[in-house]
Amino acid sequence: MKTVCGIDLGTQSCKVVVYDYEKKKTVARTQATLELTARNDGSREQEAGWYEAALRTCFAAIDPAARASIVALGVSGQQHGFVPLDAEGRPVHVVKLWCDTSTAPECDEITAAAGGEAALLKETGLLMLPGYTAPKILWLKKHKPAAFAKLRHVLLPHDYLNFLLTGEYVAEYGDASGTALMDARARRWSSKICALIDPELESYLPRLIAADAIAGKVSAAAAKAYGIPEGAIVSSGGGDNMMGAIGTGTVRDGVLTMSLGTSGTLYGYSDSPVVDPDGKLAAFCSSSGGWLPLLCTMNCTVASEQLRALLGLDVKAFDAAAAEAPIGADGLTVLPFFNGERIPNLPNGRASLNGATAANFTRANVARAALESAIFGLRIGLDSFRALGFKAREIRLIGGGAKSPLWRSIAANVTGLPVRVPSGDEAAAMGGAIQALWCMERAAGLKTAIGELVDAHVTLEGGATAQPDPASVKAYELAYAEYSKYLAALSPLYR
Repeated sequence: MKTVCGIDLGTQSCKVVVYDYEKKKTVARTQATLELTARNDGSREQEAGWYEAALRTCFAAIDPAARASIVALGVSGQQHGFVPLDAEGRPVHVVKLWCDTSTAPECDEITAAAGGEAALLKETGLLMLPGYTAPKILWLKKHKPAAFAKLRHVLLPHDYLNFLLTGEYVAEYGDASGTALMDARARRWSSKICALIDPELESYLPRLIAADAIAGKVSAAAAKAYGIPEGAIVSSGGGDNMMGAIGTGTVRDGVLTMSLGTSGTLYGYSDSPVVDPDGKLAAFCSSSGGWLPLLCTMNCTVASEQLRALLGLDVKAFDAAAAEAPIGADGLTVLPFFNGERIPNLPNGRASLNGATAANFTRANVARAALESAIFGLRIGLDSFRALGFKAREIRLIGGGAKSPLWRSIAANVTGLPVRVPSGDEAAAMGGAIQALWCMERAAGLKTAIGELVDAHVTLEGGATAQPDPASVKAYELAYAEYSKYLAALSPLYR
């Protein structure tokens, strides 16, 4: 038996999938929980050591025979996290995460130094937002100068796992484009933006490689630590959204992936760079050779989880309550900004219930409004895709929310598009496994296209399709207009 291994380092857990690509069968699946440190100033942090420990735990739980069968590995990682290392590859500070909003002042500082938002879009294709890596580096320089003085390597979480596996410092175009330090059109580090943060910063950045290149091979030290074969190929890897695109089949124009997790994302593949002049869609590169315009909201399942806990309901009961309420929740609207927000750019955002009356303030309406708020936030991205001429045919839905028939129906009717769910619930890890197979075959001299492998290994659940209903689509246009009204009125308070 020969297998490929997909590793997904998320915010809440690290997951490992071992996949027999000849029999098209997953032979092992395991995960380890990750903690997160949160503070009221918007800080969201983890320890790099937790990632290494989670990787050990995951591999230790896999049968030795399955581990021995691995010929290639691909790593997916939460985007934008700043893993700062010294010259010996040791962490000099904690990892500031994608959901960390404490760097809003640094964003303003870099934007002003660059010459404004238009200048940033021209240079990198991205606005400078708190979620990205660049302001986190400036934050370290300003607030932890002793740690910054030791800094010699800037890695993203997936780059760090690649480093643990291979000993190599490399970065792949897709994940690297989310640092806000890279010209996404030209696929190179931006010397201009790097210099605005520190004259030496560019020298601390890893070597950039293409999506179909290998990051290296499993080192003797990693083989001993994790019980995997020395010399196995490690693919370029990528950010979780980029690898989720591979794992859902979003490697061609016309398909959008919507991820309903802690954060919400909506992204689609493009053969050419897509730069949104309004900055709502991030101009990312893909991890399959093209580009991946993407919208990210920082509060997706957050609102439903917070309100579910407040009401004392489990997931099934919360969904059942929401199903009792009508579309639009009788005028009750949730702005779900428990963690601030990225798009719209409201780092100081706060959550709120709006439009409440003595008649509509019910448990069912609160639950429904929470679920709807996640999709309304992502509808902003769909409107941007359409404005830029992207013709979407369908949505591939992943994440915890994809398991809910009600949420699938809401997504279909808010967007007006058919919703389909990939088989399995590990799209990012599966994307890592497929990319590993792709890189292995390319390294062997084959001209395999990523689309061929996606067609062969990504399947969709037949019973999990949701079709838009014309009457419901019309009703949701009115509900979305209400959401937009409250968003416009309250946004000035949070900037």
